[in-house]
Amino acid sequence: MLGCELPVGTCPDMCPAAERSQRERERRLHRLEVVPGCRQDPPRADPQRAVKEYSRPAAGKPRPPPSQLRPPSVLLATVRYLAGEVAESADAARAEVASFVADRLRAVRLDLALQGAGDAEAAVVLEAALATLLAVVARLGPDAARGPADPVLLQAQVQEGFGSLRRCYARGAGPHPRQPAFQGLFLLYNLGSVEALREVLQLPAALRTCPPLRKALAVDAAFREGNAARLFRLLQTLPYLASCAVQCHVGHARREALARLARAFSTPKGQTLPLGFMVNLLALDGLREARDLCQAHGLPLDGEERVVFLRGRYVEEGLPPAGTCKVLVESKLRGRTLEEVVMAEEEDEGADRPGSPA
Repeated sequence: MLGCELPVGTCPDMCPAAERSQRERERRLHRLEVVPGCRQDPPRADPQRAVKEYSRPAAGKPRPPPSQLRPPSVLLATVRYLAGEVAESADAARAEVASFVADRLRAVRLDLALQGAGDAEAAVVLEAALATLLAVVARLGPDAARGPADPVLLQAQVQEGFGSLRRCYARGAGPHPRQPAFQGLFLLYNLGSVEALREVLQLPAALRTCPPLRKALAVDAAFREGNAARLFRLLQTLPYLASCAVQCHVGHARREALARLARAFSTPKGQTLPLGFMVNLLALDGLREARDLCQAHGLPLDGEERVVFLRGRYVEEGLPPAGTCKVLVESKLRGRTLEEVVMAEEEDEGADRPGSPA
């Protein structure tokens, strides 16, 4: 706000003490925030595990005092905790983890917006938060819709994260070493979007020529052209975070490629094609996934290793089947922890910085 100097947060904890006490009394602690093994009633909050939850700002409500706002350093430590401890938790379902992490990251973005943080340090927090959210959403299985994670809400949260980060970049204060990678993630997450492509093409040439953005533009072009062979070759070369961002489009791309194969190969008597060919073409996780994909679209099988393209049999019902994406996504971690990837993937991939020699 013009003429209004924003405060700087002073809260040293991931969750202010006042909020911890209030949520204890109101029994609003998430089970990932209580003291392990606690049998008290109501459960007691663990200061090392409790994370500030999102609360929508109300009209006319006074701004929170600095003691209730976490400074950028604490916000970054909070994101690191969510990526390193919560996201990797084996004690909770992935849908539960995604719902919890998305809410707490939304609170991180709000704390950042309510205080006077510099653009450079704000970008670091927003980048880490967005990377964590992309990863936990990508890890959701095909049955996640029946759990506590709302796919539509999660998608909105990812887009909100991109919006906050790209507005921070647009203010011009830097440097932002990870900007090429995250502008590329924006395009990959919005693959096929004319508006997203337009926004990326309006970026300075020094950014557009960086390897992460060049690769994202190539993926987008292959996707638009329906060139499945080139698209899936490119997808296999993407780093982990980029693979997480594009994962939501993989099912549709595979369906479109299968439809083209059906139009090209289908005959009245049926023509067979090895399933191994489809595994390689569509970067599937094996013959079983290839069989499941064909059967989900009405294509009969000839034994265990061949599909029959019979005219009139190809069908599309509902959403494309959700694959496991081990080849395209999970394998890209290569022994690294999610925390390591979230905090510094661009160094691992050796991406060029804006203005660096080609």
